[in-house]
Amino acid sequence: MSTSIRTLVGGVAVASVLALSTACSGSSSPAASTADQGPATGTVNVVGSDDAKAYAPVIKAFEAANPGIKVNYSQVPFDQFNATLQQRLSGKDSTIDVYTVDQPRVAQLAAKGFLVDLGDLDGKLKEVTSSGSYDANHFKGKLWSLPMWNSTQFLFYNKAALKKAGVTPPTADPQQRWTWEQVAAAGRKAQDAGIKYGLFLEQPEAYYQLQPLMESVGGGSGITGDDMLTPAITTDGWKKALTWYGETFSSGLSPRGIGGFQTGPVFSDGNVAFFVGGPWDIGIFAGSKVDWGVAPMPYFEGGKPYSPTGSWSLGINPASKQQGMARKFIEFATLDPAGNKATTDALTIIPANTQAEAEYLPGLEKLAGERSAGVADLVKYESAKSALPRPVSVGYIQFEEVLGKAFADIRNGADAPQRLEEATAQLNDAWKSIK
Repeated sequence: MSTSIRTLVGGVAVASVLALSTACSGSSSPAASTADQGPATGTVNVVGSDDAKAYAPVIKAFEAANPGIKVNYSQVPFDQFNATLQQRLSGKDSTIDVYTVDQPRVAQLAAKGFLVDLGDLDGKLKEVTSSGSYDANHFKGKLWSLPMWNSTQFLFYNKAALKKAGVTPPTADPQQRWTWEQVAAAGRKAQDAGIKYGLFLEQPEAYYQLQPLMESVGGGSGITGDDMLTPAITTDGWKKALTWYGETFSSGLSPRGIGGFQTGPVFSDGNVAFFVGGPWDIGIFAGSKVDWGVAPMPYFEGGKPYSPTGSWSLGINPASKQQGMARKFIEFATLDPAGNKATTDALTIIPANTQAEAEYLPGLEKLAGERSAGVADLVKYESAKSALPRPVSVGYIQFEEVLGKAFADIRNGADAPQRLEEATAQLNDAWKSIK
């Protein structure tokens, strides 16, 4: 899987906990949209972590609709993006007009004064996107960024492996959604019939993909308190879900030692019966020789179904001297259906604009022929009924970093309840300086 696809959703932050804690404790106040709007023509500088080809279609469309305005896109490699962005924004670098915003970072960026208040667009945004995408771009009741993309997760299954095991596969109907217990049992049958692994999650140590497991059994998001800076990761739900998750690895149902960009090939090479992945995988798996199908993301028996959501947004740098042109670009790329759809022309990712999504989904469903049948309706259902945004907290980045390490340890055999106690202590230490 290419880096440009994998960085579209919920990437792991790389800036250190110490640097982020210190920055969040500063006295800078959120920026308002009262700054000089600057010239009406010229060049807008956009910074992001994806390859330039991802933005080429929307830039071309925007420039055609706005004579006199050019867009210059600069890529910063993903593993350097957060640290580089923080350094440049802290230095009030006016050469950045627009930048891509990982939605869980909205709260922190707004609190540090690194985003322009877009409150005048609040009503319009609410009309053109899902509630999950709308909420993810707010902090303390204000709108700070505009959602460009959205996401969900699917349960991909290997038809041949299930047939050999005598297992009737799941369907794309969310009303017949399988439980994790059903998936594990069917995966073990497939292993007994000869496949190497029964189940694998594409992002096995990422909160984005694991959050629905804990929430399904009533464990909560993991963050609570009036200031959303109190860890809540030792609830019964968290312990139950992650004990089960750890056992999928200790039993051999899921593979250890495979991560990064090597998870997708485990499925596309025919080595796993069930694989949890995103819409980008439909395009990737379309070229696979494996005969596969798509079903809704599972939930725990007796619990509630949830699916991950969220992706990247666009925000304006308060230090920009060209905020008028910057606003035109981000509105075109998000609020305008044609502009938002153009942001997906070079990618397999869901537009956040609901009209653009409606135009996009039939093509996504056709991408892999019969194998991707049912995808369009499933995406629409999950977006409306089961979408679960990540929690809004100025301490989210530390949360994600601490939990990523905890998930890795649990995957490799650590006792889940004990490791969650350790992670709680780490989070309390990390959040002391920003409370």
